[in-house]
Amino acid sequence: MVETVENGVAAGEHKEPGMKAEVFLPEDYRPAEDEPFMNDRQLEYFRRKLLAWKADLLDDSKTTIEGLQEGARNIPDIADRASEETDRALELRTRDRQRKLVSKIDAALRRIEEGEYGYCEETGEPISLKRLDARPIATLSLEAQERHERREKVHRDD
Repeated sequence: MVETVENGVAAGEHKEPGMKAEVFLPEDYRPAEDEPFMNDRQLEYFRRKLLAWKADLLDDSKTTIEGLQEGARNIPDIADRASEETDRALELRTRDRQRKLVSKIDAALRRIEEGEYGYCEETGEPISLKRLDARPIATLSLEAQERHERREKVHRDD
């Protein structure tokens, strides 16, 4: 049985104002350039992708915390202790970067809810689907990102 979905509402359902209808996505769905940009299916695809990424990061963080709590032991050899402390410091730096990434994912999820997702915050132009698929937290189009990086490089050289 094929269910018809029009404007994000399944056949026979009525959408109340302010309520979101569930969007049905096939497992192999990929956003395509020939669809209307940031339609309900594309937004749901990116929402699910962001939520899965966030869940993975949070799971990694939980594993790290458990490992750090278990790993607190007294190592008599100075070289071994230094090596373990270096490993811990590296792990904590990685987790800090992932914590910042989680906040960027949350910001992208908010942009989806507010209807601003997928558009360059500098130019207002659509961000390419390929860029969003590769970097779903992107806030700048490729051209705007390149300009931003060139300005950053110039200021760094000063």
